[in-house]
Amino acid sequence: MHSEEILSLYASMTDITDQMLGAARAGDWDRVCTLETDCANHVATLKSGEAPAALSGAARERKVAMIRKILASDREIRDIAQPWMANLSALMHSAGTEQKLSQAYRAY
Repeated sequence: MHSEEILSLYASMTDITDQMLGAARAGDWDRVCTLETDCANHVATLKSGEAPAALSGAARERKVAMIRKILASDREIRDIAQPWMANLSALMHSAGTEQKLSQAYRAY
């Protein structure tokens, strides 16, 4: 894989993570999951095709800037998702407790 293909994949991943962030802000978790799969496919392509040789000059700086942008978006998505995940966990725990109580009282 040559440098322009690598940079194109990173640019696409940057765009996808920006879309994921927008979806997370809107609370559209199904869209976040779909986009996450797209991003994971790009990562797999990079892992299988990116040569170990480092990019040089402007290409390297561009790649680093895109990686930083991807990581910043990922961090913000995680910050948005954490309270949602905690709420979901509490709901699941509550439902599990409810089911256990129901089963316990059915025995009597």
